[in-house]
Amino acid sequence: MTISKDNTPSISLIDDVIHGRLRLGIMAYLSSVSPASFPELIRKTETSNGNLSTHLTKLESAGYVRQEKGYSGKRPQTLVHITEEGRAAWITYLKTMKLLLNA
Repeated sequence: MTISKDNTPSISLIDDVIHGRLRLGIMAYLSSVSPASFPELIRKTETSNGNLSTHLTKLESAGYVRQEKGYSGKRPQTLVHITEEGRAAWITYLKTMKLLLNA
């Protein structure tokens, strides 16, 4: 853990992958509802298809989510799962924010 000269935790502890507004919303939602469908995430995060896709790719590259593409009947369906690594990163993010807020 990085501590600054005044003995408080450093903001460098914040996970930049999670900290973006949309990615934060995605992780918060998936922490309680996993998997979630792509349309469900669009509704919950109030964003566009392209924007959600971009941010899911960033979370997936970090190993925090996994996208499962398949079909529901004849319709394409994408389900998004939080991974074990993603859940651990989410918990660490929450603990870090609490630590910084209490400093």
